[in-house]
Amino acid sequence: MLLEIIYTILSINGDYAYCMSEQGSYTNIALALLPDDIDEGDKVKFSNFSYEKI
Repeated sequence: MLLEIIYTILSINGDYAYCMSEQGSYTNIALALLPDDIDEGDKVKFSNFSYEKI
């Protein structure tokens, strides 16, 4: 089964983005793992061990 999680970027602080998943859980994701053009309010999809802006 393929794991796919959609996150909304709530804020960016230093080298990390504070995010909320569609299921309501919160996490920090290193900006180095996210697409370069990411900004607050954007949505990203985690799939196949990588993040993609949607």
